[in-house]
Amino acid sequence: MASRSWNRVELIGNLTRDPEMRYTPSGAAVVTFTIATNRTFVSDGEKREEADFHRCVAWNKLAELCNQLLKKGNRVFVSGRLQNRSWDTPEGQTRYITEIVIEDMILLTSRNNGESVESTQDEPPVASRNADEMPGEKLKSENSKVKTEEKESSEPEAKPEKSAKPEKEEIENLDDLPF
Repeated sequence: MASRSWNRVELIGNLTRDPEMRYTPSGAAVVTFTIATNRTFVSDGEKREEADFHRCVAWNKLAELCNQLLKKGNRVFVSGRLQNRSWDTPEGQTRYITEIVIEDMILLTSRNNGESVESTQDEPPVASRNADEMPGEKLKSENSKVKTEEKESSEPEAKPEKSAKPEKEEIENLDDLPF
């Protein structure tokens, strides 16, 4: 009987430095960056905070997108798998490293002014190793198109009469959605 395995990591944290972009001899793009995650706990009646640092690696198109979008201090969501590697130094020592090979990335900081996305109306950029375009950008352009079509309509729409207790809240503008 075959057994199943699962190797999945999801993190939300802040970049500790700008991503570093390189290319393999065959021309594949690879970017590395480090994410810091914080946790708060109580020890001996005292509140303490601890940070963990995670090395992340992205390849090909996702690497290029991460290099363009990410900067030191950005809050980011990454999803991928753990990978352990080892190598021998010229001095004969064996070194080990654990890194996260990311498959999906969502920028949680606005590209304009560094604010958290929750406090702005901007759609967060989303990058995936399987995507040719960023879905967040596509969604934003479709919303703009809907607004333009509404403005071009010259006939005013008849509004339905409101009952004393509406069953469902009507959404008139797509930008008013919480996501």
